[in-house]
Amino acid sequence: MESSWKGILAALVVVAGLAASGSSYQILDGPKNATVLVGWEASFNCTVSQGWKLIMWALNGMVVLSVTPKEPIITNDRFTSASYEEGGNFISELRIHSVQPSDAGLIECRLQNSNVQGSAFLSVQVVGKLLIPSENLVVVEDERCNVTCRAVGWTPLPDLSWKIGVSASHASYYSVWEPDGLQSVLSVLVLTPQSNGTLTCVANMKGLQVQDALTVNLTVVPPHLGSIDKPHTSLPTWATALLAVSFSLLFILIIVLIIIFCCFCVSRREKKESSAEGGMMKSANVKTNKETSEPELKSGHENYGYSSGDLRTTNTPSLPSKSSDSNIPERQSSGQPQQGPAHPQPFPRSRPHISSPRVIKNVTIV
Repeated sequence: MESSWKGILAALVVVAGLAASGSSYQILDGPKNATVLVGWEASFNCTVSQGWKLIMWALNGMVVLSVTPKEPIITNDRFTSASYEEGGNFISELRIHSVQPSDAGLIECRLQNSNVQGSAFLSVQVVGKLLIPSENLVVVEDERCNVTCRAVGWTPLPDLSWKIGVSASHASYYSVWEPDGLQSVLSVLVLTPQSNGTLTCVANMKGLQVQDALTVNLTVVPPHLGSIDKPHTSLPTWATALLAVSFSLLFILIIVLIIIFCCFCVSRREKKESSAEGGMMKSANVKTNKETSEPELKSGHENYGYSSGDLRTTNTPSLPSKSSDSNIPERQSSGQPQQGPAHPQPFPRSRPHISSPRVIKNVTIV
């Protein structure tokens, strides 16, 4: 706000000066063109004859400083003045401190009641950055390689060149302006190296003797190592994408096969367990039926010496006893009288049918 009021005051002073009399003075020597870097100080001189009342300095049509015979009228601290006398003439100097890119443009020196004015042009340059992908480059001996250097943020864009500190069978470079809106230029060095050394990218500013440089180390390896990544041997984008898709599909297929194999193993195991259980049940049923229907087929011998509880004696041909001999006549006394003394009789081949008491055979399994 204060600078605005000062600008208005300077304009009023200019109007008042223009209304005053005396137009014999004139601009003898106007300002000269200047080119400075951002942050530097720019100065312009304007020489006028004696009798002047008011000198105005304007930047791109806007008055930034007014000078009277007594003192200057400062509206912005970045714009100051100095005055000299030389040969009876007055020299007014405009100083612009900490120049910014927005200060570039037309500088004018004006006098009151005069249509003559001196003008000059202020150019502001900006030093940007130099970028190389790596500080240490590794390449294959006697194989062509590309080294790039990018200048970014320069105003105006510099001229790029290379200083080659290696032995090479071929070396050339070219520059390309990049339309990316970043004010950048790219320089490509095409090189066929044969020894280790350094490469230096040099940027030369137009208009000023300003130079910037960036140096990188270059290491050359024998061809048989071949383990370095070379730009010209890399796969194209479509091949890389195809490989990625193929590996993804292969991975999914392997997972599906593993799942199918696991399901098959589980099913086969369950089937084996079911078959084993069925076989065990069938064997048990066959064994039970065989024991109930054909007990005689079991391995063993008939025990003729065993009798049920209803019988008092046992007819055993191999083991005759007194009790058995005494009992035999009693069994036969019902039909015939006893004759003579009792003698042991051999066991009959065919056993008589005895209806009572009932004889029960028992088989003992050995």
